[in-house]
Amino acid sequence: QVQLVESGGGAVQPGGSLRLSCAASGPIFSIYAMGWYRQAPGKQRELVAVMTGSGSTNYADSVKGRFTISRDNAKNTVFLQMNSLKPEDTAVYYCNAHEVVTISTGGLDFWGKGALVTVSS
Repeated sequence: QVQLVESGGGAVQPGGSLRLSCAASGPIFSIYAMGWYRQAPGKQRELVAVMTGSGSTNYADSVKGRFTISRDNAKNTVFLQMNSLKPEDTAVYYCNAHEVVTISTGGLDFWGKGALVTVSS
């Protein structure tokens, strides 16, 4: 069974920084893309940033220039460096592994349980 475990959430003042990490474990052969989504109270889950195994990235307009996604393919780990945080970045951040191939399945998506990020003075 594939599991995704996030770490690094917490509370920070506006203008501060946080770094999220997510490690995927299990009988994984490959993961096409790993990324981060977030869901603020009363809002739908939205894409924050995603990176393919070849290094292509896509960011939400609201985080461009402030957030940076990186990935360690060998360790099936993805990171999100968040700088210049704003109150509107407050949300639960979910790690996603897209099109995961395992010894018994192919092309499935998996989600982490989420990490709370609170930006407040």
